[in-house]
Amino acid sequence: MNAHTNNLYPPVADLLPHSGRMVLLDRVAAADDENLCAEVAIRADSAFCDGAAVGAWVGIEYMAQAIAAHAGWLARRRGDAVRVGFLLGSRKYEAAVPAFAVGSVLQVHAHRVLQGDNGLGAFECRIEHDGTVVATATVTVFQPDNVNEFLKGGTAG
Repeated sequence: MNAHTNNLYPPVADLLPHSGRMVLLDRVAAADDENLCAEVAIRADSAFCDGAAVGAWVGIEYMAQAIAAHAGWLARRRGDAVRVGFLLGSRKYEAAVPAFAVGSVLQVHAHRVLQGDNGLGAFECRIEHDGTVVATATVTVFQPDNVNEFLKGGTAG
């Protein structure tokens, strides 16, 4: 990825429409127009941690938040506000491990492969630990132009 890799990224919480403990990622490590790599350190007090590990099923949310951080990063670069988006689904979420152990630092990669004018997007995602891929998925997302209208059942685009 030909990305900006310096420390000029804003805090990940500023890129996500989440707050508090629901911000699961720790920082953006790299980003460009089509990619984002975020890091998450698994701690005993991490959300969804049983004290020893976070179940690998949480990886899909790490991926979704990396996608949201990418959208937020692009929006901020354009001078726009961070907007809400929706995880529509995933294809073939596969985890090579049952859980992410406390002490692990994961790299969550999101690569945009499709972005429609209607707000639909698809990303190839992977999670790495110590250079080894531990989870993969294709994630489909939707970001309406006006989330309030969309939720009321009005026009989405």
